[in-house]
Amino acid sequence: MAVALSSILPDSRGTVPPAQVLIVDDSVVARSVLGRMVDGTRRFRVAAALGDVRGALDYLDTHHVDIVLLDIDMPGIDGLTALPDVIAAGKGAKVLIVSSSADEGAAVTVQALALGAADTLVKPGIGTFGGRFAEVLEERLSRLMDGHAEPLPHAKPSAGPVAAPHDFDIVAVGASTGGIHALSQFLRAIPASFQIPILVTQHLPISFMGYFAAQLAVLGGRPCEVASDRMRVRPGRIIVAPGDAHMRVVKMSDGWAVRLSDERSLSGCMPSVDPMFESIADVFGKRALGVVLSGMGRDGAEGARHLVEAGARILVQDRESSTIWGMPGAVANAGHASAILPPDEIGRLVAWQGRA
Repeated sequence: MAVALSSILPDSRGTVPPAQVLIVDDSVVARSVLGRMVDGTRRFRVAAALGDVRGALDYLDTHHVDIVLLDIDMPGIDGLTALPDVIAAGKGAKVLIVSSSADEGAAVTVQALALGAADTLVKPGIGTFGGRFAEVLEERLSRLMDGHAEPLPHAKPSAGPVAAPHDFDIVAVGASTGGIHALSQFLRAIPASFQIPILVTQHLPISFMGYFAAQLAVLGGRPCEVASDRMRVRPGRIIVAPGDAHMRVVKMSDGWAVRLSDERSLSGCMPSVDPMFESIADVFGKRALGVVLSGMGRDGAEGARHLVEAGARILVQDRESSTIWGMPGAVANAGHASAILPPDEIGRLVAWQGRA
């Protein structure tokens, strides 16, 4: 990916130039207010503020930006329809959806994240941009820019099927920011004939979970359910952790079942990847396979240690394809990754190893 050196190198005074932000919103007022907020920070500057998608695509054809703030409800081509094209034209720029349609629990939020948006933020109504919105916006922008600040891992990428040489009976996936898009790529690479159960802990509010499970069912070509206490773990199905409980697995006399718990996790996340990984390490041992996709923080790193100690393998998303390389980077830096790959390659490797 070609990136302007001026966007990553210090200037003549030894300071890093501000990150460039493109605002795409059909409202003149919204563009003006968002522009003042962005320019009011030290780290970010408005590269351009445009009122439609076509203008944004033309701009991105000749200019590099670091982040795109994209509205959804616009005349002509709406933001959701245009999102894949904006991501492609941005050549590595992160897309933050800022829209009143991105309300909590809204289906468009999960759709946007599945299509590759880095994050979403609810845009207040005109005249209500006050309060903490400017602080929240700056925090979201900073989070996206800091997502690749982790040191390089000790582990080396692997592209071959040597990463998981033994059979496994369950796949457990942990993800957070950027994880829904990664999950979509991961699941699309696994054929519908794949019968090994897949557990997913994705950091999302409880109000998103029903639609999230429905989306994963479509993407994965198999039934997907939000976990309930004592739910049986069955072949050919996906189970996702609810937004208000950790998902663990226990051994039953005739199989396995989910148990939900709400104790405080080491990472502070709810749900947390660590309890899921720890439980499958205890129950399945070396016949478990862990996957860690894009996400902020270190959730899953402690659970990954338990998996490795039990003889299980862990595949993590690579730095280049991750929106934020916090979670996979923490596992890789600890030396626990069996392979570091893009999510579609992880999916193909899982399918290859889990074939009948």
